Amino acid sequence: MSIQNNLLEIKASLPPHVTLVAVSKTKPVPDLMEAYSAGQRIFGENKVQEMVEKWEQMPKDIQWHMIGHLQSNKVKYMVPFVSLIHGVDSLKLLTEINRQAKRYRKVINCLLQVHIAEEDTKFGLSEAELNELLDSEEFRQMENICITGLMGMATFTDDEVQIKKEFTHLKAIFDRLSEQPQTLNYKPQTISMGMSGDYPIAIDCGSTMVRIGSSIFGGR
Repeated sequence: MSIQNNLLEIKASLPPHVTLVAVSKTKPVPDLMEAYSAGQRIFGENKVQEMVEKWEQMPKDIQWHMIGHLQSNKVKYMVPFVSLIHGVDSLKLLTEINRQAKRYRKVINCLLQVHIAEEDTKFGLSEAELNELLDSEEFRQMENICITGLMGMATFTDDEVQIKKEFTHLKAIFDRLSEQPQTLNYKPQTISMGMSGDYPIAIDCGSTMVRIGSSIFGGR
């Protein structure tokens, strides 16, 4: 199967309200361009340097999503062009994104990453840390970021019951946050959950954005 065929097949299977992020990390530009030619405009990368290099070479109507764990000192390199940062997992990181965005007089959309998996290797905020961040005075003062939703990764397992439980947990947190009044920097509308192996379950549990790599581009 070609990248184009894979992409069109996946797109046809997604409900209209679900956004597809094509996870293009480690893939060469010609592969991305094949997906681009098939109509894909949202690409997800997990390393800032690789994303910058691809951004420089590729058409400028692409939305670039940072989906990997992000270090504060790398933020400045992608601020000029990044569309959405998925993995914001600390107030420190959010503060740096806000600071760098201010320099460019722009607002950067961010998702707060919540730790829902039973694996310690996954990053993310606990529910208590999430509430603490959103209630903090520092967050309220930020004018150059906007929290547009949550992101989470399920445990890497074949146990669909466990995966479903974790995704349902994230949806419940999202629903609770959605009941709070929106502000200039707080407009939750996106739940980014689900990857190649588990995105149908994620969609059943309420995901509005899926991050799919190997099912489009093939294995690494």
